[in-house]
Amino acid sequence: MESFWLAVTSLGRDEVFIVVLALYTWLVNPRGGQNLGVAFALSYLVNTALKFGFDLPRPFTQHPGVASEAARATAGGPGLPSGHAQLAATLWGGIAGQVGRAGMWAAALLLIALIAFSRLALHVHYPSDVLVGLLLGAAFAWMAASGYFPQQGALRWLVPVILLALAAFLPAGTPREYGTSLGLLAGFWFSRPGFAPPRDLAGRVIVGLLGLVIVFAVYFALGALPQAFKDIGLVRALRYALLVLVAVEGVPLLLRRWLPRA
Repeated sequence: MESFWLAVTSLGRDEVFIVVLALYTWLVNPRGGQNLGVAFALSYLVNTALKFGFDLPRPFTQHPGVASEAARATAGGPGLPSGHAQLAATLWGGIAGQVGRAGMWAAALLLIALIAFSRLALHVHYPSDVLVGLLLGAAFAWMAASGYFPQQGALRWLVPVILLALAAFLPAGTPREYGTSLGLLAGFWFSRPGFAPPRDLAGRVIVGLLGLVIVFAVYFALGALPQAFKDIGLVRALRYALLVLVAVEGVPLLLRRWLPRA
C-alpha cells in the first residue's frame, strides 16, 4: 500500500506544479494563470517561512523507524505546516475557484484530500501539520480565485526588484525554498500574459507538448549549473523567475501561431 501513497504524494512535487500551472495558463485562462501563479508563490513563501520559523519535528524524527526511507525522501525540512497539503490546496483549490464548476471542485477536493492523507499514511507529518497546511492553502486558493494583484505601472517592476534584492541578501546556508519562492513570485508578478488560448484540439495538443518541452529544457539546463553557484540565493531566485518568464512570455512568443495576441 505504501507504493500507492508514494505515487499519490508525488503529485505534490515541483515538477507536477510546473506542468499544471503552465498548461492551465496556456490552454485555459492566461490571466487567471498569472494570478494563480502569484498566489501559489506567496503560499510557497509563507509555508517556507513558517516551516523553518517554527522548526517543529516530523514523526520519524521523534519515532525512528515509523517511516520508510522512501517516505523520508519525500520530506524536506521541518514539519509544520505540510507543504504538500498547503500547495496542493492552493493550486487545485485556486483552479476550481476560478473555473467555478461543480465537476472541477469535486476533482480538486479529491486530489487535495488524497495528497494530504498521503502525508499521514507515509508518517511524514502529524495531523496538525496537514490541517494547518490545508487551512493556509484554502486562504491562498481564495486569493487566487478572487484577489487582485496591482501589477500595473511602476508596481509591475518595483515588486520583483524588491523580491530579487531580498534574495541577494539571503545568508549562506539559507534553505533553498526561500530563493525558489522569491524567484517564482518575482517572475509571476512581472509577467504579463497577452495571448489567447488555442481554440482547436490540435492547437491545444501542440501548445501543451511543445510548451512543456521548452519549459523543461530550460528547467533542466538551469538545474545543470554548478551546485555551489545554484546555492546562491539570488542565482536561485533568478533561475525560477526566468523559468516563469519563459513559460508565460517566451512560449507564447515562440508558438504565436497557436497562441495569438489577445
